[in-house]
Amino acid sequence: AIDRISIKLHELSAMPKASQRLLEDSAFDVEGWLAERIAMKFARAEAAAFINGTGTDQPRGFLDHDIVANGTESWGELGYVATGAAGDFAASNPADAIVDLVYALEAGYRANAAFVMNSKTAGAVRKMKDGDGRFLWSDGLAAGEPARLMGYPVLIAEDMPDIAEDAFAIAFGDFRAGYTIAERPDLRVLRDPFSAKPFVLFYTTKRTGGDVTNFEAMVIQKISA
Repeated sequence: AIDRISIKLHELSAMPKASQRLLEDSAFDVEGWLAERIAMKFARAEAAAFINGTGTDQPRGFLDHDIVANGTESWGELGYVATGAAGDFAASNPADAIVDLVYALEAGYRANAAFVMNSKTAGAVRKMKDGDGRFLWSDGLAAGEPARLMGYPVLIAEDMPDIAEDAFAIAFGDFRAGYTIAERPDLRVLRDPFSAKPFVLFYTTKRTGGDVTNFEAMVIQKISA
């Protein structure tokens, strides 16, 4: 069956101001610098919402959906694989949980899959070894290439939860197939030199939305027994 999924666009906005004198006399491009700073702020807000957003006035993050034990989920829910210990990975063979997570994902999605976790979790995971004492983690060989865990890229997203009791600390999946971002890519800037003289207002907006569109394409690691 084919169903239609609607993703609403939500507006990000900012309105910094600078004096006309500063804009005229500054030794560097103030307008360009402001635009760059706003773009960075918008990107951070979007990244946070794609993970934890509620869908109200912001994109809906994948962790906002119901997450149930892997194998029991229905459409609209994500499956999780437990680490086997309360609030942490198991004391013996902790890497087994990572292996179980990888193979909980359908084979068709594993080829383009990646891990998503924050820096604290990555610091714990990169110490894990297999039964022969080899690290599961390998650093990228070329500049700009992501590190790999069991051969799959690791994307660091600081908005993912820390390792804690019942936290969904790691996601694994083909996010290109599983999560859809809808946006107007242009950053619109309305320059207003009249409303707050002697200041110039830069009313900046961007419209973006996002939601899970394929629940089979990702699985979650839950830090629990």
